[in-house]
Amino acid sequence: MSATTPDTPQVLLEHHLKALRLPTFLREYDKLARTCAVEKADFPNYLLRLAELELLDRDRRAVERRIRQAKFPVTKSLDSFDFLAIPALNKTLVLELARSEYLTRKENVLLLGNSGTGKTHIALALGLAACQRGFRVRFLTAAALVGELIEARDEKYLRRFQKQLTAHELLIIDELGYVPLSKTGAELLFETISQRYERSSTLITSNLPFDEWTEIFGSERLTGALLDRLTHHVHILEMNGDSYRLKHSRRKRYIKLGAAGKPQGKIITAVARELLGFIWAIGTRAELTTSQRIPA
Repeated sequence: MSATTPDTPQVLLEHHLKALRLPTFLREYDKLARTCAVEKADFPNYLLRLAELELLDRDRRAVERRIRQAKFPVTKSLDSFDFLAIPALNKTLVLELARSEYLTRKENVLLLGNSGTGKTHIALALGLAACQRGFRVRFLTAAALVGELIEARDEKYLRRFQKQLTAHELLIIDELGYVPLSKTGAELLFETISQRYERSSTLITSNLPFDEWTEIFGSERLTGALLDRLTHHVHILEMNGDSYRLKHSRRKRYIKLGAAGKPQGKIITAVARELLGFIWAIGTRAELTTSQRIPA
């Protein structure tokens, strides 16, 4: 007859919880049991609270896993985007898209505008919002996607790779138009986007207006067919304006100038004061010269 110890039930419970993959149950059951004992909560209430903790933690881990699988270069949210810097941007539409309802309708999003206006930031923020709402997302630059497509074709796993892309409810293709595509690359990109038509959503950022997309794909026929599919069910965000990065760089230079001997934030005041002094000095010299010319 085997000997038992008082710790045996606890050891077996922890073993079973690990086997059932209930890490929050395992971590919280003892502490929550003590809390419920103090509060005189009944057993069903104890189990309910424990199950709620497990579900919340499971949801958090799932979101973190989807964000990792999306392969965002950085994580950005709409909270850190300066909408005032791009007045042309439809903020109401951006906030509506952040609810990710367009993904259930298999609609596309196009972000068009000159460089430095925050297109990638908005794309990353919408991708993050989609991950948080349970959607699978994949982020790639246009150049990287075409490179992977060509490699997959050369290594004979193109169909498998395209099927993997189609499994993502949102495919983000960033910087379309920044790098020219080869004929093969343009055809593979067209095929990939066409396969997603009315099956899943595609978000594209580009610095080129539609009438210049022929420069990317090298064929009016191919470009027309692609735009026909992309714009059938689409939300278009126009993001033309001054480069946010350029303005930020200028602001940093002003701050550096202010740090070199002048209090930051007062550099403009100091320059204005010097300018006024210079103007006053010129005016004083002019008055003296005039008075010297007038006979007494």
